[in-house]
Amino acid sequence: MTVRLRITLLIVLAFLALCSVGGFALYQSADGARQVKRVTEGVVPSAIHSVELMGQLKDVQMAALGMVTASDKDAAQKLHEQLVERKAVLQKALEKQLQEADSDAQRGLVKEASMSLENYFAAIDDTARFKLAGQQEAAEAFMAATVDQYLREQGQMIEAIQVEKRRSKDEAIGSLNAQLEHTTTTLLAVAAVAILGLAAAGTMLYRQIVRPIREMELKMTEIATSQDFSHRVPVARMDEIGRSLTAFNAMVAKIEESSELVRRKTADIQAMLHTIPQGILTLQAGRTIHPEYSDHLTRILEEDHIAGRALDALLFDRSDLSADARAQTLAAIDACIGEDELNFSFNAHLLPQELQVRFDGDRVKVVELGWSPITAADGTVERLLLSLRDVTELRALARDAQARKEELDMVGELLAVDPDKFQAFADSADHLLRDIRALLDTAAARPDARADAIAAMFRHMHTIKGNARTYGLLRIADAAHVAEQRYANLRDDPSAWDDAALQSEHGAVAAALAAYVRVNTETLGRGAAPAAGEAEAVRIPRARIDALRMRLAALSGDAGCTPDHRAALERVAEALANADAPGLADVIGGVAASLPALAHDLGKEAPDVAVHEDTPVAVRPEAAEALRNAFVHLLRNALDHGIEPAADRTARGKAPAGRIRIATALRASGLEIRLADDGRGLNLDRIRDKARAQGLLAEGAALSPAETAQLIFAPGFSTAGQVTDVSGRGVGMDAVRAFVESLGGDIALVLAEGSPPSATPFETVLRVPARWAVAVAA
Repeated sequence: MTVRLRITLLIVLAFLALCSVGGFALYQSADGARQVKRVTEGVVPSAIHSVELMGQLKDVQMAALGMVTASDKDAAQKLHEQLVERKAVLQKALEKQLQEADSDAQRGLVKEASMSLENYFAAIDDTARFKLAGQQEAAEAFMAATVDQYLREQGQMIEAIQVEKRRSKDEAIGSLNAQLEHTTTTLLAVAAVAILGLAAAGTMLYRQIVRPIREMELKMTEIATSQDFSHRVPVARMDEIGRSLTAFNAMVAKIEESSELVRRKTADIQAMLHTIPQGILTLQAGRTIHPEYSDHLTRILEEDHIAGRALDALLFDRSDLSADARAQTLAAIDACIGEDELNFSFNAHLLPQELQVRFDGDRVKVVELGWSPITAADGTVERLLLSLRDVTELRALARDAQARKEELDMVGELLAVDPDKFQAFADSADHLLRDIRALLDTAAARPDARADAIAAMFRHMHTIKGNARTYGLLRIADAAHVAEQRYANLRDDPSAWDDAALQSEHGAVAAALAAYVRVNTETLGRGAAPAAGEAEAVRIPRARIDALRMRLAALSGDAGCTPDHRAALERVAEALANADAPGLADVIGGVAASLPALAHDLGKEAPDVAVHEDTPVAVRPEAAEALRNAFVHLLRNALDHGIEPAADRTARGKAPAGRIRIATALRASGLEIRLADDGRGLNLDRIRDKARAQGLLAEGAALSPAETAQLIFAPGFSTAGQVTDVSGRGVGMDAVRAFVESLGGDIALVLAEGSPPSATPFETVLRVPARWAVAVAA
């Protein structure tokens, strides 16, 4: 018999026992209820009613006496009528007693009482007739003789009925008690038989189920204690318990195999921890280090005793972590260990990935960190696995490689620039940076002067960025762009002045410029000795040149100087004055050479630039630098704003590539330069709308076309739809005017007559005092 059948049999037996006991109990309970109902609703009430008969009989007798002793006939008549009603009540009571009688004796007594009642009331009626007839004495005599006799007879009958009723009641109650005792005895006997049967079945199941399971439990305890998985539980029967024991033995065999595999894996892990060239550790609650860690960890941290120590003191206290970052790291570690794995995902970004750790002798190691959660079956993070790798040499090699790459990039950029042009750019940028530094110092000391200083710094930095992009010097351009962006923000909100940040960004631009100069001089050697076959360039300070000119002027004014000698000295003085003056065409042409690269960035065709000189002109170095910076903005604006994309030009019947014409003329009043392009021209309506939107022009103000055109020179004015690296910041033409006015000159736009306001051709005219230019002899 299988265990399942045994358990089923036990359940069936238990069910049958419960049904038997319960059924018998229900039957006895129902029978007892009927007996109780008979006693409580029949016998006992009937006995009570029999007692009430005596009281009713006494009431009749009192009424009869009252009738006999009544003072008048009417009162006697009323009392007689009441006696008739009481007779009916007594008759009904006796009829009910007859119905409730449960024995022949009771029924016989009730019938005799009914007959006696008739005689009793007949005697009362005779007494009433004597009374109503006025025979008082006869009534009293009949009452005493006849009525009292029937009263005593009736009372005896009722007492006999009461005795019988009490006897019947006592017998019913005794029978009920006897039945309850019998029921209780029978239920106890049936329950005892059921308990014995269940105990026998339970004992059988204990021997066949619990005992084998107990043996398996003891064997499991023995295996767990000794870790000897060679033990097996004997199997006596192949029922469910036997098959469970067989499965248990098979499980122990698998555990034995797995434990052997774990032992080998553990040995492999131990070997790995001893040999792997990487620091491996696990963090427990409280950020303490688990005793199992790799040997290489001691070499990285230069500590022999690591187990049980806090990671804070071993690593973070000696690292470059700031106090805030350290607090965040410790909080993140504590928030992960013992919590759901999801917490690690939320806090992993707060765990440092690389640290600089200080050791004795001010040695610094760069340690790379890798964090991973070790989770339990329920997804809770038990520990954190931390791997450490000493990447000091790798980072040094990477920095060296990056420096070499940056230097190679700068070499490539510098090789694309003519050495003289780069030198001119470097000198100009250095001069502008010195001006910016002076403006920074002034604005820091005088907050009331910051608005003008910011505008000037913005123009200077925009010029440096534009020149750097013109020559493809990207690091300078990028650093200048960052500084320019800050100046743009300050132009909108001067209260955001941050002297430390401004100095830092200025230093970044200066450092980038210095790096290019160093590569140009040291790596390329273009700032050192001239190449073979070239004449060595000699740079004489302007102060010395002016001193020589004054000396020559003094000699030519000497009284002994002949006219020929005086003419020769004047020619020498003039040559000295123009010794370092570059040609104007070279100044403009150097900037124009950068336009093809800019056109490529803007998605346009490279423009055709033509420079026409009425007379070859050289300009002094100070003027050359200002004009070069001015033309950087002029030419870039012409290409960006004026000349259309090739498709638009073709649709308008123009050549795909734009044309820019520059004409120079040296007059007695000074140097005049005219610039024009064949682009879309000025949109005077748009300029007027933009000026109103930017608060440069009052609503309703009326300006002529020429006056409207001059608005483009206002600081911050721009018609560009968006800010780009080329335009849109409203500084181009403002910077041009500043450069020209720094030379004492002026700039203006000359509009073509009869052109539509939306596309008005124009010419930009620059005028510079004559002292900055000199005609070059053919």
